[in-house]
Formats: sequence, structure tokens, C-alpha cells
Amino acid sequence: MGSLGAILKHPDDFYPLLKLKFAARHAEKQIPPEPHWAFCYSMLHKVSRSFGLVIQQLGPQLRDAVCIFYLVLRALDTVEDDTSIPTEVKVPILMAFHRHIYDKDWHFSCGTKEYKVLMDEFHHVSNAFLELGSGYQEAIEDITMRMGAGMAKFICKEVETIDDYDEYCHYVAGLVGLGLSKLFHASGAEDLATDSLSNSMGLFLQKTNIIRDYLEDINEIPKSRMFWPRQIWSKYVDKLEDLKYEENSAKAVQCLNDMVTDALVHAEDCLKYMSDLRDPAIFRFCAIPQIMAIGTLALCFNNTQVFRGVVKMRRGLTAKVIDRTKTMSDVYGAFFDFSCLLKSKVDNNDPNATKTLSRLEAIQKTCKESGTLSKRKSYIIESESGHNSALIAIIFIILAILYAYLSSNLLLNKQ
Repeated sequence: MGSLGAILKHPDDFYPLLKLKFAARHAEKQIPPEPHWAFCYSMLHKVSRSFGLVIQQLGPQLRDAVCIFYLVLRALDTVEDDTSIPTEVKVPILMAFHRHIYDKDWHFSCGTKEYKVLMDEFHHVSNAFLELGSGYQEAIEDITMRMGAGMAKFICKEVETIDDYDEYCHYVAGLVGLGLSKLFHASGAEDLATDSLSNSMGLFLQKTNIIRDYLEDINEIPKSRMFWPRQIWSKYVDKLEDLKYEENSAKAVQCLNDMVTDALVHAEDCLKYMSDLRDPAIFRFCAIPQIMAIGTLALCFNNTQVFRGVVKMRRGLTAKVIDRTKTMSDVYGAFFDFSCLLKSKVDNNDPNATKTLSRLEAIQKTCKESGTLSKRKSYIIESESGHNSALIAIIFIILAILYAYLSSNLLLNKQ
């Protein structure tokens, strides 16, 4: 759960955090008994706890397909990310990965921590994959083949232009969007979304991650991972790693804002994609990560901490997003509020201020035109009113828990 300091500062985070904690425990109890499926769902919770929670809302067959799709692509990504693997070994594995998923005996040791376990025990994922319906299998194989080929291409090629950047993000994330759209369609729950909208769903998430993870990627050992396009960063520094040095803070922030502005171009497509979804579970599955993305961009914008450490949404706000995202009006509200927060941080002296404001205003216009903004209470842009009463309520809850705990111990001691 969130830290006590954060809860005291944002007392209305407490209940969503409590619900999230119970939901996480419930999800862990839903792990299937079969060894290969137990491994897959346990691994899913380890590599992405939030994804593991959101996926539980999907119907059983679609949930299994999305779980395996995610783990296959995580395994593929683990091979790509491991900078210790020589290129001549890595490229053939990436190119052939779509065939390995049919091989119950295949595994390849790489990665660290839980990702190493995933790769060492990959036969469990293959066994589960082979139990999926043929429509699901074909969609997963197709996307894995295309993604592996794209990753292999960029092993030998740097991200120079914005077109390169978009192409790389298409291979590693846009194709995930296309694949999920295929799985949703194969389940019979949704019409097949256009490739363009599906691609934007992936690019918005991926570009957010690339922006947020600058410091982790640039400090990667034995070799830096560099995904920010030279066409953008070369306007501000001579070398990409120069952005992390304090003496370059002003230029680094301008470059960061340029990157965020580039990512915002996908937001309207994402809103369109989500507004077309019919199934409530699929909608929540898609909407929660997108809200997290625009929230993360709002935090990163104009923030030197991106070059010093980790920038992420507080757990309480994440819990609120998961708890309160139920309809498209919730999505419009969150996108509007985060774009307002982002807009408040734009410095008119920033070289990209005009472009940034234009993109934010386009997002806000789409949200306003939905006609739903007046029907909800914002939990993102908080007012101070109500905090005192909420804080008093929390204190009473804590005291009640302490009283119950002490009372039970007293009874045990008497016995």
C-alpha cells in the first residue's frame, strides 16, 4: 500500500488503496491449478502487477489468450533488452521466436530476476499457448513474427529520425495494439479496430515509457539503450547521455518537453479507439493504461527528475484510476484533467510551447465535445476541501484497527 506520509497528504487515497490491496490478493487466489497455467499467471503478477490485476476482468478464454500474448512478448522483449547477448546470437532468436512458441522444449537463458525465470521456464508458456483456440494462436504468432523482425532490424540500426522512432515504437508496441485488437475480435466481443488507431494505442504507451525510463536506459550495463531520436535530442545536446548532467538541465528539460509533445499527437486516436469499444471489461483493460500514460506524461513534463531518478504516479492515484475508470466519460474526464495539469506546466519561453499548447487544446476540445465533463467529480485536480473530514475518518479507522488488534491480544493472553 502507499506510504503513510502519502496517505496523510492525500487521505482520500486510502479507500482505493485498500480496495486495490484486496483485489491483488483475490487475483492471486484465482491462479489456475494446472502447472503450466499456474506458472503463467504467477509470472504475469510478477512482471506486471497492475496488468495482472486489470486482466482478471476479462472473460476466461480472452483472459488466457491475453495472458499468453503478454508473456510471449515479454520474453521476446527480454531477449531484445539483454545487452550482454552478442548481436549474432540475438538476431536469429528474434527472427525465429514465432516458431519457438510452438516448441514445448525451447528455452533460452537470459535476462535477470523474474525475467530470467520466464526465459528458463518458457516451456510452460508454450504448453499454455498450444491450448488456446486457433484464432488466438494465429494472431499471437503473426504479431510475434512481425515484432521479432522489427526488433532485429533495430538491433543493427540506431533511432535517428522521428520516422525511425515511430517505426521502432510500432514494432515493439504498435503491433501489441494490433494484436490485442485481433484478440478482441477473435473473442467475438468487438469489431476489428483499424490498424492506425490500434497502432496509436501502442505508441502512446511506449513513448511514455521511453520518456520516463531515460535514466535507466542510458545507464544500462554493459551498453546503453538509446531510444530518443537524434532528430530531437541533437537540437539540445551533442550526445544523448549529456542530458543527465546537471549543467545541461535547462536544455535537458526543453528536450524532454519536445519528446512529451511528440507523444501527445497519439492521444486523440486513443480516445477514438476507446470510444468505439463495446465490452465493459475490454474497455477497462484498455482505458486504465492509457490514463496512466497521460498522467505519467503530465508528471514528466518540465521535470528535471526524469534525468535524476524515477518519476511515476503515486500508488494512491494509480489505485484511484483503477477503481474509478468504468465508462468513457471517466476517460474523457481523466484526459481533460491531466491535460490541464500539463498545460499549467508549459513555459511560454519553451521552444515547443506553441506546439505543446496546440496539442493539449486539441485533446481538451475532444473531451469537451463529449458533453460528459460536467457529470463527474475530478479526483486528479484535487481541492483541499474535504481533506480534514477524510483525515479524521482515516484516524478513526486506524484507531479501530489498533483497538481490535489489542483486544484480540488481550483475550489471547487471558487464555
